[in-house]
Amino acid sequence: MVRTWAVAWQDALYGPGGFYRARGGPAAHFTTATHGPTGRVLARALLRLADEHGLTSVVDVGCGGGELLRHLYAVSRGERPGAAPVGLAGVDVGPRPDGLPQDVRWLVSPGGPALPDELGDLRDVLVVAHEWLDVVPCTVAEVDDGGILRERLVDPATGAESWGAPLAGEELAWAERHWPATAPGARVEVGLARDRAWAGLLGRVRSGLVVAVDYGHTAATRPAHGTLTAYRRGHLVDPVPDGTCDLTAHVAMDSLAHDELVDQRTALARLGVDGRTPPFELARTDPAGYLRVLQESSAAAQLTARGGFGDFLWAFSRRG
Repeated sequence: MVRTWAVAWQDALYGPGGFYRARGGPAAHFTTATHGPTGRVLARALLRLADEHGLTSVVDVGCGGGELLRHLYAVSRGERPGAAPVGLAGVDVGPRPDGLPQDVRWLVSPGGPALPDELGDLRDVLVVAHEWLDVVPCTVAEVDDGGILRERLVDPATGAESWGAPLAGEELAWAERHWPATAPGARVEVGLARDRAWAGLLGRVRSGLVVAVDYGHTAATRPAHGTLTAYRRGHLVDPVPDGTCDLTAHVAMDSLAHDELVDQRTALARLGVDGRTPPFELARTDPAGYLRVLQESSAAAQLTARGGFGDFLWAFSRRG
């Protein structure tokens, strides 16, 4: 039975048999910038951001298996002598990961745009939504041969698409304002659901800084044919909402309520992330130190690379 993309996508990722509820979780299929050495460099930068704003805790929304939280925990307690430990909390649809330090709070989310009721009244907090909004399901629309922007329907078993009703109401208004499309075949991933999810997150924060970090685009770089895609066991596959693959689409980052929007290269440079290779002289005087710095600089280079993680966009919203 065909369904709207938004409904099929939500069920495929967050339903009872959804992709994000399967054994092993998303980490069994792909890695992100929060894993491994890049995750440690990212954690160090985020803690520096929290310190700059006088924030005493960090909440990671859409935190997967807690990879970034583990790095934040290790850095905050091992590399900040004399500083008070930073409070940490994670929000995700899965159960608490094994081995996560007990003093890290874990909140189970309903999935998609919904947030747990316990997440609220946050003060003096840095909230990080790292690759959360790109997996918040949204309406997919396409311009038909008559020039009408119509919703696309999908068969969850096969991924085959068919035409739905013309886009209308608030979703049409969003598309006309943020992603106007008139050429037959042009596709739009309507970001209204992401904007509302983001606004819901902002509403939970009394004081602090909220940052969305994601694959994204702006009005100047909208993709003509959309970005909806899927991943399974580390490979790019056709998007089929059957629960066996991750489904993701880039975020219209400029439509989010924000105070500032910059690319990841700019954001991390401000926070002291430097991907330059350390001087080789260090290898002669301190071989172990050279290897350690080389690993960190390599991770920093990955985080800031053009055509890769460096193209992520960071949307900042200051609260209170």
